Amino acid sequence: MREEDVLKEECGVFGIYNNDSREDSGRIVYYGLFSLQHRGQESCGIAVMDDITVKQYKDMGLVPDVFNNEILDKLTGSIAIGHVRYSTAGGSIVQNAQPLVSRYLKGALAISHNGNLVNAHKLREQFENEGFIFQTSIDSEVIATIIARERVRQPSVEDAVSKMMEIVEGAYSLLVMSPKKLIACRDPHGFRPLCIGKLDNSYVVASESCALDAVGATFVRDVEPGEIVVIEETGIRSITTHCNKYNSSLCIFEFIYFARPDSRIDGMSVYEARKRAGRQLAKEHPVEGDIVIGVPDSGLVAAIGYAEESGIPYGMGLIKNRYIGRTFISPTQSKREDGVRVKLNALRENVEGKRVIMIDDSIVRGTTIKRLVKILRSAGAKEIHMRVTAPPFLWPCYYGTDVPSRDKLVAVNHSVEEIAKMSGLDSLGYLGLENLTNIAKGCKCNFCDSCFSGKYPTQIEIQNEEENINEVEIRKSPKFKIC
Repeated sequence: MREEDVLKEECGVFGIYNNDSREDSGRIVYYGLFSLQHRGQESCGIAVMDDITVKQYKDMGLVPDVFNNEILDKLTGSIAIGHVRYSTAGGSIVQNAQPLVSRYLKGALAISHNGNLVNAHKLREQFENEGFIFQTSIDSEVIATIIARERVRQPSVEDAVSKMMEIVEGAYSLLVMSPKKLIACRDPHGFRPLCIGKLDNSYVVASESCALDAVGATFVRDVEPGEIVVIEETGIRSITTHCNKYNSSLCIFEFIYFARPDSRIDGMSVYEARKRAGRQLAKEHPVEGDIVIGVPDSGLVAAIGYAEESGIPYGMGLIKNRYIGRTFISPTQSKREDGVRVKLNALRENVEGKRVIMIDDSIVRGTTIKRLVKILRSAGAKEIHMRVTAPPFLWPCYYGTDVPSRDKLVAVNHSVEEIAKMSGLDSLGYLGLENLTNIAKGCKCNFCDSCFSGKYPTQIEIQNEEENINEVEIRKSPKFKIC
């Protein structure tokens, strides 16, 4: 199945400064990446610092397919970082896989980056005009180039990272590995999550807290927007020069779809946020039904919330084939249609003759809904009412989420009623934009909802490749409120 109507999960990063057993560093990162696989399925990699030598392995594919015991046995060292990737900027090729390793005047440097820069094109063009050579097509290499350049001028790698943060704009939760330090930083808006854990005498850093659990680490805290965390042999310290510059803007879709339900992000449980979204949908869009079902996987928890609020029983209505990855591709359109049935199948015993309320996280192009409705109708569903735990997508995202251009978003050109009719639904309801941020009430950060509202927290540079022009839309960031 070619998943044209499904959002992709940007990337995931994991790192460790190992004060216990350098022999285990590669394996610990492996298990961390395995738990972050939902954030990227195209490529993965691990880089380890062994004194002044960087050992690295990366390839296209899933974590358990790329790595084996023989490879992991060689990935030993005191510091290690890893990455799982879905390409939001740059092509899906092994050259663009991360971590990115650079060798320059001061030695070796490796980075793992989650997010997307909004001024990468302009910076890259500037560097190329100055004679710099780029080996990849990803914006992460722009970050690596700036850090390497500034490290030659600055007394420490953390000072170089701080200078980089003055130059780049956009979303980045970043791990930087130098011969003696592991550095973690989060952009001043805090678009993407990043947290710190303690594993015996070692420190780990990960995109989500579920990765800390996977390696047996204890959650310490989240990295604050704009913060630089330096981990070295003597311990851990924080640089807050870039904190409190802006109103924080954590991507609200982390709670709706991207993050695993067993993660906590900036003080808020993803599971509770999704259940709250389902409860809110039941209040906004009540409908009579016999069963509430969720579309696996991100719709399941919200369906529980909808059922609890409405009093309508929750049940399994769609069964997912766990052995088909998100990259499963069929050669023809007709086979792609069949692929939906291979990946998802209706549980006839639960839906036949019933009024089904189906909960999902989003509607992008509108193609997947038609296929789901067809599956449920074939299984005998009497009525199908769909409820969505997000508002309609009306604008593209420039911060690392693969929301397509406006002309491909079904909600831009069609009303809710038209989408329902086109999809074969009996009714359709979206979560109201005015209630969106209430689902993560209690989170210590504010949110970015630009893909729904069109209000971008930063200046956006839109590159039109066909006409070779740049359109710049300026939306000034509000002053800092909550960090």
